Amino acid sequence: MPYLVKFYIRHVLIGFAIAIAFVALLLWLNVGNLWHLISTSDIGLLAAFLLVMFHGIVFSGVQFGIAIMRMGQDQPPRGRRDAVRAEALLPVRADNS
Repeated sequence: MPYLVKFYIRHVLIGFAIAIAFVALLLWLNVGNLWHLISTSDIGLLAAFLLVMFHGIVFSGVQFGIAIMRMGQDQPPRGRRDAVRAEALLPVRADNS
């Protein structure tokens, strides 16, 4: 299997794992009384499945986008920038016309 296909599948699975954790946290914390709505409804399993699917689509897309954008970086930027030497600065005269 080509590297990019494995790369894509890996990051999509990571995104769906994050989505499952996010939806589980939403239900556990009962945000917006969501756990009560899902647990007392006759189509609660469908609602939970759709929550996971739609969050999984969003989170996997974001995860894959971040992974693609980070491919060009050799190492993460750290610390402050190098100081500019005083010799490198040259005075410039501004003519007022």
